[in-house]
Amino acid sequence: MTATQTTERTDARTVTLSIDAMGGDRGPSVVVDGLALSAQKNPDIRFIVHGPKAELEQLIARKRGLIGRCEVRDAAGVVSMEDKPSQVMRHGKGTSMFSAIDSVRAGEAEVCVSCGNTGALMALSMVRLRKIPGVNRPAIAVLWPSRNPNGFNVMLDVGADVRADEQDLLQYALMGASYARNGLNLSRPRVGLLNVGTEEHKGRAEMKAAHDLIAANAEAGTFDFVGFVEGGDIPSDKVDVIVTDGFTGNIALKTGEGTASLIRSFLKEAFSYSILSKIAALLALTSLKRLQKRIDPRRVNGGVFLGLNGTVVKSHGSADSTGVSAAVKLAFQLAQSGFTSKLAARVASAASLPQDALNSGDN
Repeated sequence: MTATQTTERTDARTVTLSIDAMGGDRGPSVVVDGLALSAQKNPDIRFIVHGPKAELEQLIARKRGLIGRCEVRDAAGVVSMEDKPSQVMRHGKGTSMFSAIDSVRAGEAEVCVSCGNTGALMALSMVRLRKIPGVNRPAIAVLWPSRNPNGFNVMLDVGADVRADEQDLLQYALMGASYARNGLNLSRPRVGLLNVGTEEHKGRAEMKAAHDLIAANAEAGTFDFVGFVEGGDIPSDKVDVIVTDGFTGNIALKTGEGTASLIRSFLKEAFSYSILSKIAALLALTSLKRLQKRIDPRRVNGGVFLGLNGTVVKSHGSADSTGVSAAVKLAFQLAQSGFTSKLAARVASAASLPQDALNSGDN
């Protein structure tokens, strides 16, 4: 959330987050550093940290801001990035990831945060937390830098499932709108359906069917449907929520991250080319830092698993302490808003909408 948002916020209260300390590429020390950054900024966060107890207690003891705010749960096993979800489902009970998810399942923590293997995390989350009644396929939603006043758009799905039919895309629209309401404080989000063109006759048959379903349910879902949008609209101020299947969304996400990295690299090369360019860089230092912050993917680190009986935030596996802190901040904001219960209520109230829309379209 940003300072420009003026909608009513939930009163501050203490929130307990469940942290898988062992899943990231950079090890538990970076995760603990990220927790310390978040704890320094917000006194209302508490943590249950999962992993090898002796190692984690030693790391936490070095961070003054974490003393008295962390409970360590001993979990010797680690889910690696190479582990297959099916393997983790069979043998993952003693891992930090399993333990972190179970703390949410038991009601000890409100949100689970993990830098670990995405497929394994989704598989374990679905088994341990279960899907919200009425949800066919869970989705992963991310915040995307945009021209909107709040600075971000929501896009889903970005990789939970490569498949999605028209009914799934309608559920993504409902869940994405709920996320935008609670994560970005937008009372009536604008939803767009990602396609190869904005004309209604373009795209696959299921895209056209999804277009009609989402349009028919926009009023009942309390969002505005802007119709089809293209890839160039993802960072625009034309839309607040972009709905797509996990195959397309994941490619778009990785392409966007790669492009942002390329731009930073090109700028660095351009401003270090000569003495004059280095002087120009010094003169433009404030503006360059502002641009770097605006396109820094670490600031929007954290994909949210939607459609489960509990909230799970997936951080990038390669996240540094700043990225981990951003994922923790997102988890904290969603917990304070009561996001999980609100999403479940929204899905439950909309459970009959797809069939109603199909019936009305036949008349």
